Amino acid sequence: MECTVTWTGGAGTRSAMGFVAETGSGHVLTMDGAPDAAKPENGGANLAPRPMETVLAGTGGCTAYDVVLILKRGRHDVRGCSVQLTSERADTDPKVFTRIHMHFKVTGRGIPAAAVERAIAMSHDKYCSASIMLGKTAKITTSFELVEA
Repeated sequence: MECTVTWTGGAGTRSAMGFVAETGSGHVLTMDGAPDAAKPENGGANLAPRPMETVLAGTGGCTAYDVVLILKRGRHDVRGCSVQLTSERADTDPKVFTRIHMHFKVTGRGIPAAAVERAIAMSHDKYCSASIMLGKTAKITTSFELVEA
């Protein structure tokens, strides 16, 4: 896996702290720093997600992917899955994640709650590389709701 991240702020763009990531799979992701009222030249313009927001979003994508795949492999009729992540970060540098809560909403027909609970646990404990890495600094908790559709 590879990725190239390029600063765009020096090219006369709207944000002094904009970045473009080009992934090895050929996709592009933009990021921007938070605005800095005290030193605008050091801050972003709120034009794209912050880099740490993309870390959190990637973790959500990683674990949701696992949950859907595990449920499908179990031949469950899964029709939707979303995960809402809330987090806290350390007050001082490095401002690592210290707490992350993942709330899953799984939609389907006749899916037992135990299957969803098992899929989330398997992702959290074995498969989701992102959440396992973040679990080194953050206490990660999960919850879920199951919607019959």
